[in-house]
Amino acid sequence: MSQHPRIRQKKRAFPRVLGRERAFLADTLRAETTGGLLLLAAAVIALVWANSPWQDAYHHLRDAQLGPLTVEAWASDGALALFFYLAGVELKRELVVGTLSKLNEAVVPVVAAIAGMMLPAIIYVITNLVAKDGKPHGWAVPTATDIAFALAVLAIVGSSLPSALRAFLLTLAVVDDFGAILVIAVFFSHGFHLLSLLAAVALIALWYLLQRRRIRTPFLYVPIALATWWFMHESGIHATIAGVALGLVTRVVADPGEKHAPAERIEHRLRPWSAGLAVPVFALFAAGVTLSGTAVRQMLTDPVAIGVVAGLLVGKSVGVFGGSWLTARFTRAELNSDLAWRDVAAVSVLAGIGFTVALLIAQLAFGSDAAQVERAKAAVLVASVLAALIAALLLARRNRAYAD
Repeated sequence: MSQHPRIRQKKRAFPRVLGRERAFLADTLRAETTGGLLLLAAAVIALVWANSPWQDAYHHLRDAQLGPLTVEAWASDGALALFFYLAGVELKRELVVGTLSKLNEAVVPVVAAIAGMMLPAIIYVITNLVAKDGKPHGWAVPTATDIAFALAVLAIVGSSLPSALRAFLLTLAVVDDFGAILVIAVFFSHGFHLLSLLAAVALIALWYLLQRRRIRTPFLYVPIALATWWFMHESGIHATIAGVALGLVTRVVADPGEKHAPAERIEHRLRPWSAGLAVPVFALFAAGVTLSGTAVRQMLTDPVAIGVVAGLLVGKSVGVFGGSWLTARFTRAELNSDLAWRDVAAVSVLAGIGFTVALLIAQLAFGSDAAQVERAKAAVLVASVLAALIAALLLARRNRAYAD
């Protein structure tokens, strides 16, 4: 009696998304898509306002002191803490029960995300090292991808694209966000104060303990979150890291008989506030760049601006696609049968949209040089718009191919 030879199946680089994971992905895409459109609207308002006859009112409002911080600082340090809390929750969920919990499924988006951060940084550094007045310390500006903006573009032009491609972009963004978090924590923390950090760590531990004890009342969690944010800010570490830390210690697995885990309940309640208010408010006060003729001419010869544009447009797309292809080429992983490498190439260009976190890092990297901050932000905006347009054209062609 003959036996069939055992067939060794290759691991999928982009696995199919089924069941509850598909439902979760769909909910996330809907919220992020709406947030991306609001983000775009806020950025347009900021640009128009900052270049209108009422630009003095914009700058006065942005620089106004509101308690211990300026309005702009409240937007970047405060409002974005909510965005980073949800990023922490998403990261933990992916690590515990999502794609990143399975090594064979995690390796491709992880490598793609890492390559998509390293290559833009390398391009930026080289550009600024060869220039006489270059500023290599701004290397982190072109390393981040804006998931809300990217998902909005994907949703608008890619309605017929396979869900596996959307899942890849979402997983890529989670890893990318984690990399940005590490960059901010390690390279953009100043004036370190140990006692404040210890207080923040103690509050994070208390949050974790309350989660372990299955305590649900918001009357405890809200004051702890606010206090953690404040002590983290006072410690010299960027305050948004408090949001990430609290997200990482939030429970993501439901108990037997529990309909939803705390992370899922909290995310359901907070995501509209993040996508609909926190991130657009940050964009309103971060994207207001004055685009005079002189400023545009300076940007065309500024090595920082050139490095940012080249890093986002070239570095991101080549890094993400190259990391994906090399991983699939030299490991046992293979592309999902639903996808073609042209789909991945289009999404790789989409990763060059580096809006929210890139603008934040530009502020942190060049904070003492207002003119350089403006040029770096302008470069981020230009590169993000170009990446969105090019990716939209590529994705529209692939969408028509799948629709037919």
